[in-house]
Amino acid sequence: MRKGPTAFNIAAIVAGLAFLYLPIVLLVVYSFNASRLVTVWGGFSTRWYAALFQNEQLLDAVWVTVRVAFASATMATVLGTLAALGMVRAGRFRGRTLFSSMTYAPLVMPEVILGLSLLLLFVAVGLPRGFWTVMIAHTTLTLCYATVVVQARLVTFDEALEDAARDLGAPPWKAFVLVTLPNIAPAVAAAWMLAFTLSLDDLVIASFTSGPGATTLPMRIYSAVRLGVSPEINAISTLLIGFVATGVIAVYLFNQRRRRTA
Repeated sequence: MRKGPTAFNIAAIVAGLAFLYLPIVLLVVYSFNASRLVTVWGGFSTRWYAALFQNEQLLDAVWVTVRVAFASATMATVLGTLAALGMVRAGRFRGRTLFSSMTYAPLVMPEVILGLSLLLLFVAVGLPRGFWTVMIAHTTLTLCYATVVVQARLVTFDEALEDAARDLGAPPWKAFVLVTLPNIAPAVAAAWMLAFTLSLDDLVIASFTSGPGATTLPMRIYSAVRLGVSPEINAISTLLIGFVATGVIAVYLFNQRRRRTA
């Protein structure tokens, strides 16, 4: 006979959820604070959202961040899918251990080391720091995460489906596009979302690799917080939370719909 959750288990779950999400809830609530003091409630107001859309520096940082995140997540997902295919389908090729180690290295490497090494690389090759250097750096950071997610799905994928498509005359690339890719699409979408979120959140690597005109939102927020938290920071953070949450919910609904129609 199965027993229901005990009072201790319920209390532990509630405490854990409160620890994780209560600060986010407070941030969202205080984004509607009429007072200039972020810790003193002065009544409900949307004035800081209006002020936010007049702050050109923050808006420029948001635009740069979204472009970098979209480009790096797309590149990391494509390269991560190819890397996962190589490790799952290519067997024990020469240099596999080195290839796997280099792919997964950013998972365990401190971001400050990765950022410094990328900075030295860009300086050595004479590449001016800006949008493209941040995008390359974020692709390097998120590639390993995308590879892990897609590889986990490919390991459980039945290759007989792709073999059947090739037996019916489909070339390998067409069999992959029409058979394998639709089946691993949820994992690919999850890898893209994870890479996109990690790029949005990154501060350390972007600080090393950014240049004039390529200031990301985390860098802008960090600079502003050092001089005192502005209510506009709460507003932009709330919008960012809503944006990411909407994307996660959309992917979840897509996967649920896909399971129902399968």
